[in-house]
Amino acid sequence: MTQGGPQVPAGPATEELARARVSFLSKEPVRSGLVREPILASWSRSRAWHVPADHIELPYDDVDPDSLLARAAQPVLSEVSDQFATEPVSVILCDADGVVLDRRTADTSLESHLDRVLLRPGFSYAERYVGTNGIGSALEGGGPAQVFGHEHYVEHLEDLACAGIPVRHPNTGRVLGVIDITCWRRNAGGMMAAAVASIGRRIEEAVLEHSGRREHLLLQDYLRACRRGRGAVFAIGADLLMMNDRARELFDARDQGALLAEAVEALAAGREHRLVVDLPSGHTARVHCRPSFSEGGVTGGVLQVQLVAQMSAAERGIATSYPLSLPTAVGSSTAWKKCGQAVDRHFQAREWLLLEGEPGVGKATLARATHRNRTPAGHLRVLDADDYGPQWISDVSGELTHAGTLVIAHLDRLPAAGLTALADALEPYRESTELDRPWVAATITRAPGGRSPELAGLLGCFPRTVEVPSLRHHIEDVAELVPHLLTRLARGALTCSPEAMHVLMRNRWPGNVEQLHQVLRKVVTKRRAGMVEARDLPPECRITTRRVLTPLKAIECDAIIEALLDTDGNKVEAARLLGSSRATIYRKIREYGISMPGPLEASRRG
Repeated sequence: MTQGGPQVPAGPATEELARARVSFLSKEPVRSGLVREPILASWSRSRAWHVPADHIELPYDDVDPDSLLARAAQPVLSEVSDQFATEPVSVILCDADGVVLDRRTADTSLESHLDRVLLRPGFSYAERYVGTNGIGSALEGGGPAQVFGHEHYVEHLEDLACAGIPVRHPNTGRVLGVIDITCWRRNAGGMMAAAVASIGRRIEEAVLEHSGRREHLLLQDYLRACRRGRGAVFAIGADLLMMNDRARELFDARDQGALLAEAVEALAAGREHRLVVDLPSGHTARVHCRPSFSEGGVTGGVLQVQLVAQMSAAERGIATSYPLSLPTAVGSSTAWKKCGQAVDRHFQAREWLLLEGEPGVGKATLARATHRNRTPAGHLRVLDADDYGPQWISDVSGELTHAGTLVIAHLDRLPAAGLTALADALEPYRESTELDRPWVAATITRAPGGRSPELAGLLGCFPRTVEVPSLRHHIEDVAELVPHLLTRLARGALTCSPEAMHVLMRNRWPGNVEQLHQVLRKVVTKRRAGMVEARDLPPECRITTRRVLTPLKAIECDAIIEALLDTDGNKVEAARLLGSSRATIYRKIREYGISMPGPLEASRRG
């Protein structure tokens, strides 16, 4: 890559740039004209994101090798890496979040350095994590980016030079990712920008070739469905959405979003599905989902949608008057509001309901909140299947004689005999059309395997099912849940700092709202009043793994986090404290998804 002469002058100019960077980090004036405008803008963004300038801590995520970008780029990267086999150059492909998908490096010295700075598959080089660099800055700027030596925000990257350019879908213009060339700063040349632009164009051509056939199939199915009738028709692809005039007329943006969210999941199964979807507007729609293709983890298909019932204007007014944030079920995200509205409609229609979702998402809380919102003085009883015993079925039968609400929690935990007995107790009431009949809602955990015949038979008593979203699917509601839970736990004496909230919102919360509640309970035992800082949060908040850890692994993970906190994030020192090797520490950090963001460490030092 040395053809065309050095890109950045050596000697004093490089030293001046290094001094300018130090001045910027010290919040001192930077002499005009010394730093390129795009770099100065990126430095400002990096500082606003609290990116640590003295070390690198990056989130890790699993790489999808079957994405459209990864598959289309594969032959191009193989050919380019052969061309660069004798050059100290690395060709790097990243997705739209800056996560490295593929890295081709022939030079072992450069490869080792890239490993040390975590520029390798699975780690994100987005600006918000690592500051100014060819990958993240190309994503932020939406165009080519070149970063040389001390122009990097993080000091450990000053020996590198990089040039990146976004890769866009040729049909939609959507950014799929970034292609980047990285080399030693001393080897940087004037051809870097031209080379990476050429590679980017070739990858985009390959994307078009890969997606063209699928989009043709989808278009043919869409046109065929439109010709067959006058109903609403949608077509969904990985990078494509089409709808006919009837669909636009019948469904507003909120309803379209709800329909598409349900349909994408159904199409992913690769076979036809028929769905009944409750929409945010109060309508109910019957949807026929027909896949056009399903390959390599990418699915597309056609939806034919028919409204089952339409509300009058007066009815829609009543429906929209329903408060979106229930008094004891906090959240205002679209996913949570949609779920609450669906439960409310079934409550008003007295339709027995099954609330399904992961443990800890708030299924029973949502049922109780709906009852208290609509009938605050009405009779409410919650029976937990974990308390099943000789008297349990009698209690159910007694509650069914009231015109109130019965919530049966953890339905799937009942023994086989209990499932059969409960079905017998519910049977005389489930077909009743009386408006004063009890409203029965049951909660169940989504099961990866099959269900027993007894449970399958009992589920027939509940004609409607509402999926309660996992907390990670409406993570923005953490900002409302935290103050609500702290008020309950500390009687209003505790608030949450922005830094601590930042840490809480980065977590994947595999245990959902219940896990968040338990975390805050631990905080309250140590701090009864004032403001919760990031350093007050327990170690489990520093992990971003999607799975719930076993007790033994949780102890190990907590020990690693505490060692990292005690050494200000120094992994070598943490390994020494734990009597472990550095390689083991790095592997465990990746395995547990341990994250130590800048604001957290700043608060720790403060």
